[in-house]
Parts: sequence; C-alpha cells; structure tokens
Amino acid sequence: MMVYADTPASVMVLKKSGIKTPADLSGKKFGAPVFDAGRRAFPIFAKANGITGVQWTSMDPPLRETMLVRGDVDAITGFTFTSLLNLEARGTQAADVLVLPYPQFGVKLYGNAIIASPKLIKENPAAVKAFLQAFAKGMKEVIVRPAAAIEDVKARDGIINAPLELRRLNMAIDTAINTPNARVEGFGQTTPPRLSLMASQVSDAFATKTRVNPDAVWNGSFLPSAAELNVLSAKK
Repeated sequence: MMVYADTPASVMVLKKSGIKTPADLSGKKFGAPVFDAGRRAFPIFAKANGITGVQWTSMDPPLRETMLVRGDVDAITGFTFTSLLNLEARGTQAADVLVLPYPQFGVKLYGNAIIASPKLIKENPAAVKAFLQAFAKGMKEVIVRPAAAIEDVKARDGIINAPLELRRLNMAIDTAINTPNARVEGFGQTTPPRLSLMASQVSDAFATKTRVNPDAVWNGSFLPSAAELNVLSAKK
C-alpha cells in the first residue's frame, strides 16, 4: 500500500544564501547523513534540473540542520516536515528557509509504503489484507481529526510535543499523503507508468545490481475496496 503518494524529500537552503532555484545549486556544498533518502535520490533531482559539481558533507542526523544554520553547508536534503521544523527549533524562522520539494522539480518518486515479506504474503494473506483495511480506516480518521490522532500518540508517549507533532502531521498530510497525485491515483495505489518510471530512476540513482522490476515489488491485490480507500475526500 502506498502511503506517501509523493516523496517528501526536498532541498532546503537559507534564503540569505542567494539560492533561488535548483539551477543555483551547482557547485554548492550539501549536507546530509549518508543514508538520507533525499541524498540517495539526489541524482534524480540533479538530472532533472541540470545540477552539477555538488560536494557532500556527511554527518549524524541531529547535526544536519545545525550545520546549515552555522553556514558549514549551503544546502541540506531531508524530509520537509522533519528538517523545516528542526530548523525552527534551532532558531531559524520558516520564512527564512527556501524549500525546493523534489515533486515540484521533476522528481516523480513515490514515498513511503507498507511492505510485506513474501513469506507473510504466502503464509497469512488474510492478515495482510486485514492490516491494510485497518490502516485505511485509521488514515481516514487521522485526516478528519489530526489533533485527536496526536493526542492518541501522546497517550502512549507522554514526552512528545503535541503542538509540534500536530504541525508535522498536517505538513505530512498536505505534502505527501493528500496530494494532487494521490487524488488522481487514489489513496494507497500506484499507476503502472509512474511506477515503471520510478523503478528506472531508482535503478540509476542507487546503482542496483539488476534493474528494478516494478511487477516484482508491487502487488495491489491485497488493497481494500475502492470505498474503503476513499479516505482523502474527508480532508476539508
């Protein structure tokens, strides 16, 4: 089941840097952990926008936004709803940050998805189907009442900052879940042309040993009914 219809990855820079477009990123110093999804997919973003000559600095995740604020790097990659809020926590106003979302600049990647092992699918397909039904129902409730969803999380993890996490959730819904692509394709689903493009781009960016076969990684037969997947219209 596709949860993020669009990757939430983006490039973020401080506006005072003078960087205004992806073309301005050529030759700049980037920072991100080596395993960051935005960094791993950056070759796709770079190819789509003609960006060349960037230099990467690696760091642990907690240092990424700090190094941007200090000026140690010119740009960072990361999930928008994570890094933007982390920058605010380090004293930088959101209005002072330029966000270049991958989906708005030629990157058609899907984002996070629910996956199951071949073993589970073979041995307990009913559990897979039931889980996806429950997840779709939960997603609909989250979209209708995000504040209540965060209160449920806080009941289990009392140390979270509820107002901050509500902002993060709403940003995730708006930028990755309830997107124009999701409303066209349907929540939880994929389309063959876009999935094939993503498979090709991921094969190139990650230098996979063999080309990714979209038919080998996507199985929509366990998805709930169209009525159960009708979760996005709930958002006002």
